[in-house]
Amino acid sequence: MTQIASPQPKVGIVSLGCPKALVDSERIVTRLRAEGYALSGDYNGADLVIVNTCGFLDSARDESLEAIGEAIEANGKVIVTGCLGAEPDVIEKAHPSVLAVTGPHQYEQVMDAVHTHLTPPHNPHTDLVPDAGLKLTPRHYAYLKISEGCNNRCSFCIIPKLRGDLVSRPIHHVLTEAEQLVKAGVKELLVISQDTSAYGLDVKYEPQVWKDERYETRFLDLARGLGSLGVWTRMHYVYPYPHVDQIIPLMAEGLITPYLDIPFQHAAAPVLRAMKRPAKQDKVLERIANWRRDVPDLAIRSTFIVGFPGETEEDFNILLDFIREAKIDRAGCFKYENVASADSADLPGHVPEDVKEDRWHRFMQVQAEVSGARAKAQIGTVQDIIIDGPSDEDGTLIARTKADAPDVDGVVYLTGADQVAPGDIIRAKIHDADEYDLFATPG
Repeated sequence: MTQIASPQPKVGIVSLGCPKALVDSERIVTRLRAEGYALSGDYNGADLVIVNTCGFLDSARDESLEAIGEAIEANGKVIVTGCLGAEPDVIEKAHPSVLAVTGPHQYEQVMDAVHTHLTPPHNPHTDLVPDAGLKLTPRHYAYLKISEGCNNRCSFCIIPKLRGDLVSRPIHHVLTEAEQLVKAGVKELLVISQDTSAYGLDVKYEPQVWKDERYETRFLDLARGLGSLGVWTRMHYVYPYPHVDQIIPLMAEGLITPYLDIPFQHAAAPVLRAMKRPAKQDKVLERIANWRRDVPDLAIRSTFIVGFPGETEEDFNILLDFIREAKIDRAGCFKYENVASADSADLPGHVPEDVKEDRWHRFMQVQAEVSGARAKAQIGTVQDIIIDGPSDEDGTLIARTKADAPDVDGVVYLTGADQVAPGDIIRAKIHDADEYDLFATPG
């Protein structure tokens, strides 16, 4: 009698929020495939759905609750994880039919919930998972998470309440994962955490051995190890601590991509103090000038908040002056939101919504001017660019320079290129620019 194999159970996953949450989703997906579960690209084809939520801002919480509701309506069997999962009462009150709720980076609990509600297949012939794991990003770039949690206590942020204090991954584990990603075809590593430059502080910079060489669990040694892999390496979420200066020589040597993502958040000292952030922007301007002296093509990305409680018109103008003087290449700007449980909610001097809106538009105008000037300065240069894929326009490809991280920065519109594929790095001549993007041909 022929035995009919039972169908392979399928799991769908919805990943919301920042790249750190995306890495969590990738780890869950890797575990699912390693145990023989199939992945479904739609609700109807899934036996259950995992929703990886974000809970940083009220708008993100609303989006997460809406996504959970959509999954329940379309599928009916939903497991919730991620940052909003740290508040199970909020989720269960809005959606009492969820199967299980787990907090951020609780992979084992997620898998336990999956096992409870969807029995894993026992098939020795299931496809093996590659050493690098499964990715939700294109094959040629990957996010590399080096730690969880954060020791900072910014008044507007609840990440430590959601994800806990800093927990650094052992440096030899991080470097081994990076090497496996490169062997699997990754051409660009995007280093992420809540506070990348604090890496290793919690373990007192404990040394480890990787490829017969000693590396301390610290920012500089991490950059040194990643720089040996021969791919583009971007440093995201870097606080401007003095020891950040130490990786500038690695950028000058071409070992680390000349790109720093530094969340300055503001420039006026009274606002920074209210935020519980470092408040010495004059020193920051001096250091940026020194960095650019040593690495002229250094690109700096940052994020800022306008309309923070107590922010005056004078404070806001100091911020605009800082953007102009520091020549911040790429900037994201957020209107202050009263995040539930954040200390800033109790601060005096909350700014009216119409003033926040006005300041946001004025900020974006100044930033567009700064970014546009930087872009126009690239016209006539020949640069390395990495191909991401086709654009919506026939004959045009989307690519990026070393100054542009995927999804958050500008792009290069490349025409006249034949026989190139996503992940290829080619030389291109920049012939035009707008406020954020470049236009190029092979050079």
